[in-house]
Amino acid sequence: MTPMTKTQVYFPESDLSALHKVARRTKRPVAALIREAVQRVWLQAETDGPVALWSGTVKRTSVDHDSIYDTP
Repeated sequence: MTPMTKTQVYFPESDLSALHKVARRTKRPVAALIREAVQRVWLQAETDGPVALWSGTVKRTSVDHDSIYDTP
């Protein structure tokens, strides 16, 4: 189990109500939802450079990326 420190966070009533609805729907504690959101948005590791999902040379630029749809 990871040691944790208690903290206090203030939410507008509408946001807190919506968060409790999500917690009930997902059967997860509100604290777990908040921790996950903080980790995903603020604590994620930054990339060291571009990430490629392809191999080989680039055949089109970002300007004409829709050109693949030009011919049937």
